[in-house]
Amino acid sequence: MNDSPRVLLILPCCNEEKSIGPLLQEIQALRQGYATIVIDDGSRDNTATVARRLSPVVRLSRNLGIGGSIQTGFKYALAENFDFCVQIDGDGQHPPDQIAKLLQTYRKHPTPIVIGSRYLDRCGFQSTLPRRLGSNIIACVLNLLFWQCCVTDPTSGMRLMNRQAIDFFARNYPHDFPEPISLAWALRVGLKISEVPVTMRERAAGESSITGWKPLAYMIRVISHILLARVKPLSFF
Repeated sequence: MNDSPRVLLILPCCNEEKSIGPLLQEIQALRQGYATIVIDDGSRDNTATVARRLSPVVRLSRNLGIGGSIQTGFKYALAENFDFCVQIDGDGQHPPDQIAKLLQTYRKHPTPIVIGSRYLDRCGFQSTLPRRLGSNIIACVLNLLFWQCCVTDPTSGMRLMNRQAIDFFARNYPHDFPEPISLAWALRVGLKISEVPVTMRERAAGESSITGWKPLAYMIRVISHILLARVKPLSFF
């Protein structure tokens, strides 16, 4: 690992004009030299205008969903030859000062993917009970189907990828339910995953798209995709 690796923070946003400005200011205040790219996923508010004051912005012409947004960031990271990219949500749930933990973990135990887990130390915001239950079940399925995997927070949107993972995800990334399914795809092709405990917080503004009974439907669909990933031939990826 280089002494001063080039690190890109990918910030997917959809209607986050109230959150993205303070988040980018928080990143700059760390003075860690992180590059940023904000992916405006067809926002109907002033997200892009606010973000452009502090960061490069890619404004998608229509809403592609979180998967399409993140893959856009991977393609940018690959084209610009970054050593690492770190995905953090544009709603402010992922404190930028926790990024250092991901990089420290990589230095000690390099794996292509390092996940920031809410559930290893159980500090900070833990999400709602239905979402925690769904995440735990998804983790159990992943760990059962991929014996080399030991993940506690498969739905975490805070994760670091090295060049190997960037290259893979720039070409292959699920557009629906991307966080857990992308892990299944990565494990299927032999990419290793590690975790580090991080502290998260509640979103700064706006509302989550997964509310009510949606976590149950989300869990069922994700598990079916994970099962499918386990049996697909490697030539698919």
